[in-house]
Amino acid sequence: MELQETNLNCQIPSMRSFAEAGAICPSASPLRKAKLFLRRSISPRTERSLKNFTNDLLNRFFAFVGKPPKPAAPPVAIASAPLEPGDVVRVRSRAEIEATLNHWRQLKGCAFMPEMAPFCGSTQRVLKRMERFVDERDLRVKKSKGIILLEGVLCRGTAEFGSCDRSCFVFWREEWLEKIQ
Repeated sequence: MELQETNLNCQIPSMRSFAEAGAICPSASPLRKAKLFLRRSISPRTERSLKNFTNDLLNRFFAFVGKPPKPAAPPVAIASAPLEPGDVVRVRSRAEIEATLNHWRQLKGCAFMPEMAPFCGSTQRVLKRMERFVDERDLRVKKSKGIILLEGVLCRGTAEFGSCDRSCFVFWREEWLEKIQ
């Protein structure tokens, strides 16, 4: 019996077309292809250095023209007791979060994606604190501080790459959350 005849609802019947590069992929613009090439050809450390350099450069330019630097507001002070699993939190408003972001829409290396905006102002429960994670860009386990996972808040894909069924947890900075007493 051939695999195509089994009507399996999984990747097995498609493996041959994947291996032969016959799978249908969404078309990508030349700009997106260039961004992906650059991102894949530099290391995460180099990317971080480049982002810090350009952020400082843009802040100097903004100071020269009389605009406030980014982030415009210092990150919100973290409560004395760190967030723990089971704590109920309010995700700060989009304006409060965006005030903490640099020119790359990041706070301490953690990006705030547009897909996270619908959760702003909502009440959520803390699933766990992130202590370490696998960075798939360079295949290393990295330590983290101040990153929180919320119950049921999963990524469904991004506008840049489209929908995704992987269901990864979204990383939230502790500064973006407010514990509800």
